[in-house]
Amino acid sequence: MADRVTQLQDAVNQMAEHFCNSIGVLQQNATPSKFQSPEKHGTAEAPAVQDDFTQLFAQLIARTAKDVDVLIDSLPSEESTTELQNASLNKLEQDSKDAAQRLADLVKRGDTLLLRIQEALSEIAEAQLRTKSALTSKSRAADGPPQT
Repeated sequence: MADRVTQLQDAVNQMAEHFCNSIGVLQQNATPSKFQSPEKHGTAEAPAVQDDFTQLFAQLIARTAKDVDVLIDSLPSEESTTELQNASLNKLEQDSKDAAQRLADLVKRGDTLLLRIQEALSEIAEAQLRTKSALTSKSRAADGPPQT
């Protein structure tokens, strides 16, 4: 995601684009008229299509203006001095070190648990082999000596 200044620049560019497009549509749909003398005052009715475009571009420009206001409000204030920023960075760095230490402790604990599980599995496997070996020897003894 882009930083706030870039977002603000994009929003301002979008607003300029809306203004240019609205003027272009007005020029495209404008009806030709002649200049009248100062004593003649006539009113011409605008086509209904212009009303739709007028409403659309008014909404787009208003929405973009609100976005610009929100982005401006989210920028750091002038009260955010270098000392405050350094203090904030130091706190974040300390939090990061604490989190790294907790992670290292958890990894160590996980390794210990893994070792214990592996030892338990090894003991289970050995017990199963001894049991299987004992069952095999008992079945051979029960069958008697091999016949030739």
